[in-house]
Amino acid sequence: MYVIIMLVIFIRKGKNKMAKLYFQGHGSFRITADNGKVIYVDPYAGDGYEPPADLILVSHQHGDHNKAELCAQNPGCVVITEKEALSGGKHNTIDVPGGIRIKAVPAENKNHNPADCVGYIIDVDGLKLYAAGDTSTTAAMGGFAAMGLDYALLPCDGVYNMDLDEAAECARVIGARVNIPIHMKPGALFCMERAEAYSAPDKLIVPAGTEIEL
Repeated sequence: MYVIIMLVIFIRKGKNKMAKLYFQGHGSFRITADNGKVIYVDPYAGDGYEPPADLILVSHQHGDHNKAELCAQNPGCVVITEKEALSGGKHNTIDVPGGIRIKAVPAENKNHNPADCVGYIIDVDGLKLYAAGDTSTTAAMGGFAAMGLDYALLPCDGVYNMDLDEAAECARVIGARVNIPIHMKPGALFCMERAEAYSAPDKLIVPAGTEIEL
């Protein structure tokens, strides 16, 4: 069973603010914390780069993941790339002002060298989101279920990353509460056909240009 999100969803008038995720398309998305802090992940595709960034995460230096210059930036904006994430030869955990914690995790496949690529676990507003970057199955994924992840955003293009079946199996191993397919088709912001074919449990389809409450 899956849910297709076509518009902003879960609008709760009169209730407390909640963190939001805006999927720009391909592997790019924006998180807005309930305190207003703005996080961009792998900026490249789509629109929605006007809200000034407090944090920009770049998983690796391929041209479809590293366009930090697209993002407006607040004074003191923190930019974390694979260089900072892998500083000292290990996957680092970095605390960012505003109550945000970033944990770098391995990312790799035949097209992506693990020495130059990372994924991120983003801890914000009591939620943990796995931004996988470009990857196929990694040994580290076996330990993710113990972290109690809320969202996993996995690539599944089957060309530069794992295919739909492998991504679905990764989702089952990771055990996140919600699984969102991204990076679905080379050259496309979004592909409904592939999104619908993604067989991960607790799947949530978020078309490009859509914002959801987390």
